[in-house]
Amino acid sequence: MDRAVGKVAIVTGATGAIGSAIAAGIAACPGCEVVLVSRDGRKAGQTVERIVTATGNRRVRYETVDVSRRAAVEALAEHWQGPLHLLVNNAAVTPKRREETPEGIELQFATNVLGYFWMIQAFADILKRSAPARVVNVASDWAGDLEMDDLEFRRRRYDNNAAYRQSKQADRMLTVPFAERLKPLGVTVNACHPGEVPSTLSHNLGFHGHHTPEEGARTPVWLATDPLGGKVTGKYFADCREVRCQFAADRAGFEALFATCLLF
Repeated sequence: MDRAVGKVAIVTGATGAIGSAIAAGIAACPGCEVVLVSRDGRKAGQTVERIVTATGNRRVRYETVDVSRRAAVEALAEHWQGPLHLLVNNAAVTPKRREETPEGIELQFATNVLGYFWMIQAFADILKRSAPARVVNVASDWAGDLEMDDLEFRRRRYDNNAAYRQSKQADRMLTVPFAERLKPLGVTVNACHPGEVPSTLSHNLGFHGHHTPEEGARTPVWLATDPLGGKVTGKYFADCREVRCQFAADRAGFEALFATCLLF
């Protein structure tokens, strides 16, 4: 894969500050087709128009999908036509109060963790048929304090900051078992820390950010389009370089988390 020329990409959470910049960055690659996945069709349509205007690429469209709902993710994969070379998992929420999906799953865990898990699962065969292909999990350096016995804050008092940190640790952990399982299929799976951008998500966490959306998207776009992202797998990146991930060494932990996610 050379700079993602002529590739087909999905970006989830693509109407947010970082997500829309990631989608635009990939759309700027020659001949690429980019599908924005968002819960809000109106915002997605507006985002598509902005990206088309900015890049001149008319092969940009959207799908209205709530990735916190497994059935919605599977329906997207079932009606997908053609190849998929790039899957960028970026969708995330940080509600200040504990919320649940209609299926009764805590919303941050459902969106930020299971949304990534389900998207990779649902599109694994399509990625395999499209190989070489790659998955980029947008995670964060702001990660930690995962409690396997209380992933949904049923025992603990819900705190959106703690729930977000836990979800980003989970994303980094799950990158490793998916990388191992998909490597023989010609699919790489890597995670990264984006820039810190002022957004609804960051404001809910009490952060204001100091990067532009384009700066925030730089590492995810690089990992999705640079040849290196198709050569290495199971790694964690920040500032367009590989960095050590403390969670990747916990094999028992990430395998237990993987097995737990299979239950949902």
